Amino acid sequence: MQDVRTHPVHRKMSLNGDLERMAASQTGNIVAPNVRELTELAATLVQWLGSQMPQALDIRVTNLSYPLGAGMSHETILFDASWREGSAEKAQGLVVRIKPTSNTVYADDLFDQQYRLIQLMHAHGAVRVAKPLWFEADASLLGAPFFVMEKVPGRVTVSYPPYSREGWLVETAPQDRRRIWESAVQQLAAIQLVPLSDAGFLELPGGPDGFDQEADRWRRFIAWVDPKGERKLLRDTFDRLLALGPPNKPEGIVWGDSRIGNMMIGDDFRVAAVMDWEQPSLGGALHDLGWWLQSDHNQTAGQGITPLEGMGTREETIQLWSEVCGKSAADIEWYEAFACLKMECLAVRMMALREMPASVMNSEPGQKTAKLLDCL
Repeated sequence: MQDVRTHPVHRKMSLNGDLERMAASQTGNIVAPNVRELTELAATLVQWLGSQMPQALDIRVTNLSYPLGAGMSHETILFDASWREGSAEKAQGLVVRIKPTSNTVYADDLFDQQYRLIQLMHAHGAVRVAKPLWFEADASLLGAPFFVMEKVPGRVTVSYPPYSREGWLVETAPQDRRRIWESAVQQLAAIQLVPLSDAGFLELPGGPDGFDQEADRWRRFIAWVDPKGERKLLRDTFDRLLALGPPNKPEGIVWGDSRIGNMMIGDDFRVAAVMDWEQPSLGGALHDLGWWLQSDHNQTAGQGITPLEGMGTREETIQLWSEVCGKSAADIEWYEAFACLKMECLAVRMMALREMPASVMNSEPGQKTAKLLDCL
């Protein structure tokens, strides 16, 4: 396959994506699917934490807050808990993540699987994740099931405005940016070191093969966002994409939203935690690498922004990823095109959620992916 990144059509395309522009309008705001009264939530969490930690006395929950400009798919709330055990004072930063029951971004409900995958990653040890603490299935407490994790200190690279144009990453020294990039790609690749045999709970409908299950998931997503079959180009492009299906289909767990913006960066300029596991699957290793490369392009060249010194090139990212996980990245261009199609599908969903007119989009859904396929 020809490298679509070097093709003139690709260089001229704006792949920053309508989804990103829609979310950009929410920068600095709470974008969670639901927002609740935090004082009431604090009182509920105090009682609930008491049931999880019977040894804890005088539990206090403070500093509750929603992440700003992020967290569109789930209601995620940060807070601090403190308590007393005997004569010892204890404190812990925590995060509660609540199952979405309305304004859902994704068609598949994988909330339970999300928590189990975080548990698996934490137990395996190769991938750094926030320590999962408790899962609560009783929906009567917060209106939906939820789980609680430890809060990991660090910083994230925001997408709005692009992290390659302004923000703390721009102000970071090139050698420290290099450490961030290396750690990020190593963590991305480390997901592929976790045995598939331990992740059978991620199996989806669509056939016995994980690749087919991932393809079927997005076929069902298109049907969900386009129930009347009006998005003909999107549907035709999806069929064309699958018809060109890649020969190289290495097995592997799919993180789902694989990008540096979903990684917490510690003070040592290394990844402290990999976050946002809400759409995992057994679809294959290259789905995550394709999404990663496409997302990085969207934040740099796709917006006419020169990549920051120290952040690895596309070729360096592919090489390091392959070295760490031991899997071939052959046919990665196809997976980048699939990632582009997924982003176009999500843009259609976000338009509906935000009640935005079709004119918001730069092009008809499916057109960007179709142009990429022309380069394969």
